[in-house]
Amino acid sequence: MTLKIAIDPDAGTAPYEQLRTQISELARSGELPVGYRLPTVRGFAEELGLAANTVAKAYRALESDGVIETRGRNGTFIAAAGDTAERKAAAAAREYAEQARRLGLSRARAASLVEDAVRVAYEG
Repeated sequence: MTLKIAIDPDAGTAPYEQLRTQISELARSGELPVGYRLPTVRGFAEELGLAANTVAKAYRALESDGVIETRGRNGTFIAAAGDTAERKAAAAAREYAEQARRLGLSRARAASLVEDAVRVAYEG
């Protein structure tokens, strides 16, 4: 399996974020199956024409998100991300809902603010 990652140097999004987003989407869609071994940081950086630190930053963010896991010298692999990502999102949603209630926002207003934030995050 070959990774199909394209970095657009003219995009308004940082290269590490483009890489993080694409790997995350490929993992969540199943195109990159759980257990798939990702290239080394240096090898991937060379392949993509990026600095090794850029790839390392994307890998750190993906690991923090639970999308990948590093197994020491054995390499970096796609993790069972769906469960982890959904758990983290649910925890963030609960925290937001509790804070909105403490601030005295109505349920409708709290939901409206979430919808606005989601729209901005997904549509730019």
